[in-house]
Amino acid sequence: MSSALPLATVHEIRDACLCMATQRAARRLARRFDRAFQPVGLSNGQFSLLMALNAPGRPKLGELATFLAMDRTTLTAALKALERRGLVAVTRDERDRRARRMALTQAGHEALQAAIPVWRAEHAALERDLTHAGADRLRAALREVA
Repeated sequence: MSSALPLATVHEIRDACLCMATQRAARRLARRFDRAFQPVGLSNGQFSLLMALNAPGRPKLGELATFLAMDRTTLTAALKALERRGLVAVTRDERDRRARRMALTQAGHEALQAAIPVWRAEHAALERDLTHAGADRLRAALREVA
């Protein structure tokens, strides 16, 4: 007795599953931007995290996790790597000693500055690949999901 699903079911899910399609696209985009950011020593995830910290104020870990749609454990690991490199400073909140707040260091600002032209060039290439109208439709659809 075989426990394999019928091939028609496999194809149905492969062709219709929005979650699977989004995951596959996200992995491809992540690899593309990882390659682009190699010369500045960042991954696409690190770039996104640094960008999120480039706002006024110093967010708490939970606020940052919510904004980035990350679980706290994964975010903590990512922050530790950036902290070891001197790009991010993690400090205790003055009012609530249990809470931690994050901020970019000077080196973090410099890394982000170096990465912006790389992001702009790679993003422009991606938009050309998608056509501008396709990129706009994709952004709109992703905002609906998020």
